[in-house]
Amino acid sequence: MHSASPATTAPRLQGTAVLVVGAGIMGTGIAQVAAQAGHVVKLYDTREGAAAAACDRLAATFGDRVAKGRLEAAAAQATLARIQPVDTLDAAASVALVVEAIVEDLAAKRALFRELERVVDAGCVLATNTSSISVTAIAGGLARPGRVVGMHFFNPVPLMKLVEVVSGLQTDAAVAEAVFELSRAWGKQPVHAKSTPGFIVNRIARPYYAETLALLQEQAATPAVLDACLRAAGFRMGPCELMDLIGHDTNFAVTNSVFEANFFDKRYQPSALQREMVAGGLLGRKTGRGFYRHPDDGSTALPVALHEAPATAREVTVHGEGAIADQLEQAATRALAAQGWGPARLRASGWTGVEIDGARLVLTDGRTATELAATTGVARLAVFDRPQLPSAPAAALAYALAEQADDVWRSQAAAWLAALGHTPLPLADTPGLVVARTLAMLINEAADAVLHGVCTAEDADAAMTLGVNYPAGPFEFLARWSVSEVVALLDTLDAHYRGERYRVSPWLRRQAQRASPSRAEAS
Repeated sequence: MHSASPATTAPRLQGTAVLVVGAGIMGTGIAQVAAQAGHVVKLYDTREGAAAAACDRLAATFGDRVAKGRLEAAAAQATLARIQPVDTLDAAASVALVVEAIVEDLAAKRALFRELERVVDAGCVLATNTSSISVTAIAGGLARPGRVVGMHFFNPVPLMKLVEVVSGLQTDAAVAEAVFELSRAWGKQPVHAKSTPGFIVNRIARPYYAETLALLQEQAATPAVLDACLRAAGFRMGPCELMDLIGHDTNFAVTNSVFEANFFDKRYQPSALQREMVAGGLLGRKTGRGFYRHPDDGSTALPVALHEAPATAREVTVHGEGAIADQLEQAATRALAAQGWGPARLRASGWTGVEIDGARLVLTDGRTATELAATTGVARLAVFDRPQLPSAPAAALAYALAEQADDVWRSQAAAWLAALGHTPLPLADTPGLVVARTLAMLINEAADAVLHGVCTAEDADAAMTLGVNYPAGPFEFLARWSVSEVVALLDTLDAHYRGERYRVSPWLRRQAQRASPSRAEAS
């Protein structure tokens, strides 16, 4: 899957000398990891004195770790002794592997590799740390393009386990496999990827930002609300917080790169809102202002939500099958315990949620609350987002009310969600809310990556959990959900927005056709 070129004799890379080109944060991190694994590392940068300065910074970092008891002094000294600043690329003549970590520019990378070809021997592997540029394009025009391979590390290199081993159209399978095994020897978890725009991580991750940016543009909620909902789903940082950390200029540039490289496919269309922020210099932490002010001025905090107690109910019924319905039944049982009775349970209703004296709290299936109210004839209706299982106490949960709902239900919907153990956060009545539509789009993008041979499902899961610390991989999310329900939600989004963005991956639709022939209607 990972290479179209015929296998050649596997290059020997274990224990050999390595040249790292580029003494920035990434290059220094790569040099450190290689040296810690026992390699002699030559570090080169075109900026005079940059390689030596990088070694000095690394020595200071090691000194701090030794002083705090986090690193043995002998190990620190041995690692530093293996890293040698060099002044010219002639040092490449004695190495078996070159790892390039220079500016993300195709012309610069191609020029570097052409220069290296005049110096290295025939068996030397040329690896690029590019995060988004085509490995096939970088190798284009070289005398031996088969030895060029992507070796994409993640920042900070010493801590992040993932390495994407990226094969271009001419990369020799033996070269890719040798780099894969070397990455393992360096203490990393490598995954094979085909050279397509964004590789695995930067491709599959686009919806995590894009769905929140779309919701912001629709004025569905504030950044703080959207971030809180996705943190409650298990993500370490919400999309707005994360974009502020990465830098909106960087995030917008990667999105544009993937969009252009995919022939302007609407699925990857950049956000006009983010373009405006970049134009105004609101880049996030680096400029002190993005979606939030930095240092944090409290704008990321949610206001304290005050909910009245739910009114005494005469009849409470939990509807649906599966883990979410089971959790709702347990929560409703706790909420009603003081009254000395518990909820009824109907498993074959065709929808998941809670019915309270005829009013409904319905787990989103992609349709808006207003549409569901019109379809079912139930005016007192609200939809709520997919909760993490098991839900943490008082975890944020998005909900939206039907336009038909009366004032009493508008307050009681939030009161009942709070009684069921959540912190309810109101959203505009938008299809799929935030967590459900974001997870569905992550799953859909991963399905297309597998369809196109970019990676396997297993590698997609590993890449997203190790590369960007997702709480689960896209196919793990799918296993906890239902492929038919995911497809139905995406189809609903597609019908609502009438564009190409939410079209279902053929891979995912085939899985749904095998799994379930029909979509149940809430009734």
